[in-house]
Amino acid sequence: MMNVETLTERAPVLDQVRAGTEVLWLNPQYTGGREVPKDIPLTAQDIADADSRLQRFAPFLQLRFPETRARNGLIESPLTEISCMHTRLNEKYAAGLPGRLLLKQDSHLAIAGSIKARGGIYEVLKHAEDLALEHGLLMPGDGYDKLADARSRDFFGSYTVQVGSTGNLGMSIGIMAAALGFHAVVHMSADARQWKKDLLRSRGVTVMEYGADYSEAVKQGRSLSDADPRSYFVDDEKSVDLFLGYAVAARRLSVQLERLNIAVDGAHPLFVYLPCGVGGAPGGITFGLKQLYGENVHCFFVEPVQAPCMLVGMASGLHEQISVQDIGLTGRTHADGLAVGRPSGLVGRMMETMLSGEFTVRDGALYEYLRDLLETEEIFLEPSACAAFQGPVRLCGSEEGRRYLAENGLAEKIERAVHIAWATGGSMVPEEIREEYRGTYLDG
Repeated sequence: MMNVETLTERAPVLDQVRAGTEVLWLNPQYTGGREVPKDIPLTAQDIADADSRLQRFAPFLQLRFPETRARNGLIESPLTEISCMHTRLNEKYAAGLPGRLLLKQDSHLAIAGSIKARGGIYEVLKHAEDLALEHGLLMPGDGYDKLADARSRDFFGSYTVQVGSTGNLGMSIGIMAAALGFHAVVHMSADARQWKKDLLRSRGVTVMEYGADYSEAVKQGRSLSDADPRSYFVDDEKSVDLFLGYAVAARRLSVQLERLNIAVDGAHPLFVYLPCGVGGAPGGITFGLKQLYGENVHCFFVEPVQAPCMLVGMASGLHEQISVQDIGLTGRTHADGLAVGRPSGLVGRMMETMLSGEFTVRDGALYEYLRDLLETEEIFLEPSACAAFQGPVRLCGSEEGRRYLAENGLAEKIERAVHIAWATGGSMVPEEIREEYRGTYLDG
């Protein structure tokens, strides 16, 4: 039995967390640098290799997904300045946020319409490449467009790809696996939205539904996959390939910043706010950004007040050995993509010295931010993606945020800072669901 009192003595913030209060937790182990744990020896070269693999698949992606042709097969999203939303946050919430505010619109990534189009699609493509090279379907120098032919589809059809998901990861895995010809199976938790299940089934994906939470869907999916020697399980809790697929985003972002003449250096800090579920996507992006910018980039995760699994794991030091239910939280949230009770231990350990801290956010605030963005910028995001705005609202407007700026020598630089809210999903949400979101008002 978990001794909650002992945990809260070790990490007093957990008293507020277990009460469902919005908090900003500052990571006491943060060093600002690029270092990774010795037992997880990933480097910037691993990210470059992942980027190269995605470029090799560009001809295939253009054939199977015409919407990628405008970017020559690159799955990438816009980086947009949202000055009107910036003004709204300062005026409505007294955020007091200086500098510039931009939106990274992974909500509008091609194929899957969410940040999961990065890691999820990358891992499926890597698995397909491994199989094709092993069995002579691809030879050195071949163009990867040949993987779109009937022979390749027949070959991949004898294999299965499976994943457990609350929604968006399942969308990216299922859509890409089915496009290659794999038998795709997505194990979905009770938090998953019906429209996402329907869309997957319309693409030929098998959806298995569970009445329990995300962790149970992953457990069941992994067990069924392990029993089939021709099945491959995408493990959101432990996958290095997923992590590296997300990390490629940092290289792409650096190009976009250069095009906007935005410097990231000792005089011009970059703050990035990332919604967090099990941790793979925000962790991979943070790792990638740290390899590029080191102490000049400051990354914060944002989680729902009832499902802050990464915060609980990191603050307690127990990582995947503790769940939010262990400290009395429900794990239930309207932010379905963030409805995770137990964090990735791989990511938590990677983030021990890289992550600046974590914000938590009420469900009600997600809908307020959703409407604010629609009214000011005419951009729609799903509720879980709107968690990113809690960072800009609370950084300068809270005692902990001001302490972070002071302790890291940023108070005098914040006027020159650039802030990026990372929008994780929303473009594929059906209009009737968007209308439902627009009209949702919650006290909590």
